[in-house]
Amino acid sequence: MAFQRPVDFAALWLFVAASSGAAQERPRFVNPSALPTPRGYTQLVEVPAGQRLLYLSGQVALDSAGALVGGTDFRAQAKQVFENLQAGLAAAGAGFADVVKLNYYVVNVEYVPILREVRDQYVNTAAPPASTLVEVRHLFRSDVLLEVEAIAAVRP
Repeated sequence: MAFQRPVDFAALWLFVAASSGAAQERPRFVNPSALPTPRGYTQLVEVPAGQRLLYLSGQVALDSAGALVGGTDFRAQAKQVFENLQAGLAAAGAGFADVVKLNYYVVNVEYVPILREVRDQYVNTAAPPASTLVEVRHLFRSDVLLEVEAIAAVRP
């Protein structure tokens, strides 16, 4: 089919570019040189247009029956938290590779090295999610040592 007008070709090119572009891209993980070099997280994650965003509520070390896992063992609690995050992501057809942001709430920052060890078993350490970590006096129960929430970007 011959194009009748030059505008037809331009419109076709825009359609092809739009349908094969941003919606197929993965999030871009960037550490701008003007910011401090991060350790275990990314300073900026750019999510392309057209991706489905998932907001996963803060997860704690409760199993599916509501029982606390790990007692006073921070590592065991952290493992259960990441297992809960993984289950929540899977329920929406996502995984840790899709996570672009993690927010951590811990009752003691001295647990951070253990938290990083556990986290690194789940996230892509070459392009880790953007992160925020806050030490809090306590969480909703006195025996809960951490809570983690996640945001994921999934291609449609």
